[in-house]
Parts: sequence; structure tokens; C-alpha cells
Amino acid sequence: MKKIEGQLIANGMKFGLVCARFNSFMTEKLVAGALDTIVRHGGSEDLVTLAYVPGSFEIPIVCKQMAKSGKYDAIIAVGAVIRGSTYHYELVSNEMAKGLAQVSLETGVPVTFGVITAESIEQAIERSGSKAGNKGAEAAIAAIEMVNVLKSL
Repeated sequence: MKKIEGQLIANGMKFGLVCARFNSFMTEKLVAGALDTIVRHGGSEDLVTLAYVPGSFEIPIVCKQMAKSGKYDAIIAVGAVIRGSTYHYELVSNEMAKGLAQVSLETGVPVTFGVITAESIEQAIERSGSKAGNKGAEAAIAAIEMVNVLKSL
């Protein structure tokens, strides 16, 4: 049996990092977590291109352009969608998630999900670098591993 597992070594990897500006007090922490993770695993901030978009709904189209460019080994998406009193949360969360999956499947470039989807501001804060970890860092780990898995196939 041949076993393929991704290593957490980012040497020489090029990443696109797409960040929603909406809820920036949280999303900037996600960016910092992603960058720190890349560097801690042997990557370089010089090989990361950071693109800002207005909100999480706009993330997939920029991820798609980055993936189609052929310049990046993986794309990391970060944002924060917090439930309010209307159906808007579901629309943004669901369509953004579908869009990211579609980009990855269409292009063959891993697109990782570092977007917080939270029921409250408190939950979002917890997932942007306090007691529940940092979703940006987690998405960077997934991106590194996926690049290495795909290289091994």
C-alpha cells in the first residue's frame, strides 16, 4: 500500500492570501496568523501576495483570478461572517463557501477556508486568535499540507 500524506514544509511555496476588510478587527488577526504559520513552516512572506476585498462574499472571485494566474501553489481565504438578525448571514456564508470549493475544483489549486462563521462577536473573537485558535493559521496549515499532498500524487 502506498500512503500519501502532506508534510508541513512550506519552503519555496507561493501563496495567495485573500482577506475581507469587513470585520477587520478580526480579519487582520487571521492574516497575521496565516503569515506566522507560513514562516514557522519554512515559507517566506516575500512569496505571499495579499489581496483585500470588501467582504467575505467577494472573496471567491479574487481567489479564482489568483488560482487561474498560475502564480500560486495555494490560496488562503480569510474573513469573518457574524450572524445578525436577518437571513444575510446564511446567504453570505453559503455562497462564499460554495464559491471557494468551486474555485478549487475548477482550477486544481487548493483554496483553504479560513473564514470565521460565527453566531456572535464573542465566538468570532475566540476564533481569530484567542482561546479557540486562529482560523487563518489553520487555513495556512491546510494550504501547506494540500500543496504537498498534490505534489506527491
